[in-house]
Amino acid sequence: MSSILTNNSAMVALQTLKAVNNNLAKTQGEISTGKSVASASDNAAVWAISKVMESDVQGFKAISDSLALGESTLAVGKKAAEATTDLLTQIKGKIVAAQEENVDRAKIQTDIEALTNQIKSVVGAAQFNGKNIVNNSDLTSILSSLDRDGQGNVKSASIEFRGQDLTTKSGTVETANAINRIGTVADDGTYTVGAGATLSNVANDATITIATEVANGDTVTVNFADQQFTYTNNTGIAIAVADFDDILAAGLANLGVEGVTTSVTGAGEVTISSTNKFESITIQGSSTGATTFTVDPDAGGPQPAAAADAPATLVARAETISLGGAGNTGGVVNEGDGFRIALDGKTFDYVARAGDTLNDVAQGLKRVIDAGQIDGISVKVNLSDDVISSPPTIQIDNDNASTVALTVDDGAGGQASGGLVGLDGINVSTKDGAEAALSNIETLIQRSIDSAAEFGSVQGRVETQSDFVSKLTDSLKSGIGALVDADMEEASARLQALQVQQQLATQSLSIANQAPQQLLALFR
Repeated sequence: MSSILTNNSAMVALQTLKAVNNNLAKTQGEISTGKSVASASDNAAVWAISKVMESDVQGFKAISDSLALGESTLAVGKKAAEATTDLLTQIKGKIVAAQEENVDRAKIQTDIEALTNQIKSVVGAAQFNGKNIVNNSDLTSILSSLDRDGQGNVKSASIEFRGQDLTTKSGTVETANAINRIGTVADDGTYTVGAGATLSNVANDATITIATEVANGDTVTVNFADQQFTYTNNTGIAIAVADFDDILAAGLANLGVEGVTTSVTGAGEVTISSTNKFESITIQGSSTGATTFTVDPDAGGPQPAAAADAPATLVARAETISLGGAGNTGGVVNEGDGFRIALDGKTFDYVARAGDTLNDVAQGLKRVIDAGQIDGISVKVNLSDDVISSPPTIQIDNDNASTVALTVDDGAGGQASGGLVGLDGINVSTKDGAEAALSNIETLIQRSIDSAAEFGSVQGRVETQSDFVSKLTDSLKSGIGALVDADMEEASARLQALQVQQQLATQSLSIANQAPQQLLALFR
């Protein structure tokens, strides 16, 4: 049935044209924006996911900037530590040259002071954007990542490292907060925290008492340090006690043990006097036949009577300070733990940095005492492989004309000493100063090397993370593109097809609109 009121064909053609126009508009939008999902109305779920990923990309761009800043800061710190190591190595060369007697130590000392000032200049200038990581031990964080879990929760991650203090500052000991980890060691091996002692300047003695005459054919042997005195009586008669003491005294003297003298101090008594600074001397005697004698040092307690394998110890003159104590649980040293040694009214402090061990503390105390340049005072450090059962010790010797007062103390919560504390006090103008400087410069060089290595390790980690973040950002961008980017080849082909469909739909609508015109012929 034909109608002039309702044109079904035109309505169908019109709906078809509208659909084609809608598809054409969408395709043209994809081509113009490059996105198949340009707004939430296009695909709400995909659009939401893409926006979260886009926010992560922006976050990682900021992280890349943070990593670049941190890497540059570390590079400056590493260069400063390396330059400091080179300068310290030059100082070591000067110190080695000062070991010779026939050199101008005053001129060498001038060179050392110039190099020391240059180190201070390097450490002071080693900053990037106002951040200096070689003049403190502060903890520094570099933003390194954003971590998102399955529930959408986000937390940041950081690369943390501590500055490597290469200054010469002495630190501050808070003696009011005792940590009970330092004490003088008595002859019986005990210690007393905060103890006072007299740093003696006199020799330690050991007495060999000859108990019986030396029968004919008997042999007397005395192992003394790394030397040995042996006497066999081949005279044909027994040697009286009062005669053999002269033979023994002369024989031990002829061994030439450094810092040791022998004398006859009574009938049958030979006294061995030692001003040896740091090394104890072992005395072990044996005899054959009926001959007997005893060895009794004045320090270390009485020794067993004269049989074979009964060693006695003539202890070193130096006073021994142990870094053990009631507070030495696990041998741990906390940042700010301070240690003080007072000599003749002068105080010498070392305050632990983060990461210091008891061995580091012992070496630090030696450096500051040596830097104090007290005439006649010598220091030796005995490091330990097991700081729990056998803590490191410091030996201090007094070669002055009079005794020196010695006290020790400690305290927690102080301000840490600089990593190069003691460098200022290096003085090679004397033989003793040159010898002390040689051992101290090694620990300073090692500390500088460790600092450069620490920075290099962290810098390598930052570089790796920066490379990862860059690749991760690229992957996120690719993922976003896969979700929302338009397929331009497909859109182009579809555009052309829709344009043809639009033309055909327009033509169909035109034909459909002409259908009522045919009814006019029926009324002619």
